[in-house]
Amino acid sequence: DFATPRAILTGHDYEITCATICAELGLVISGSKEGPCLIHSMNGDLLRTLEGPETLKGPENCLRPKLIQASREGHCVIYYENGLFCVFSVNGRLQATMETDDKIK
Repeated sequence: DFATPRAILTGHDYEITCATICAELGLVISGSKEGPCLIHSMNGDLLRTLEGPETLKGPENCLRPKLIQASREGHCVIYYENGLFCVFSVNGRLQATMETDDKIK
């Protein structure tokens, strides 16, 4: 028996830097080197694009997502390279932001 991919996810123009799977909601969320983050269904359909807030310090503020985590309640937390946390709903709506000077790994 050979393993075959369940779906091929497309939409990023640059290399993927982080990804998470929320099996409860049937979602795959991924971020690329030059952003944005994308939400796909497990079947491979592109559902949403998560754009970081451009009003904080300019559009370069949210270009490099480093960590992503999704909850079964439908929230997605993204940590960007510059110390910014963003919480999105799975519908793509930005719900909260927080900046930190700490280096998160």
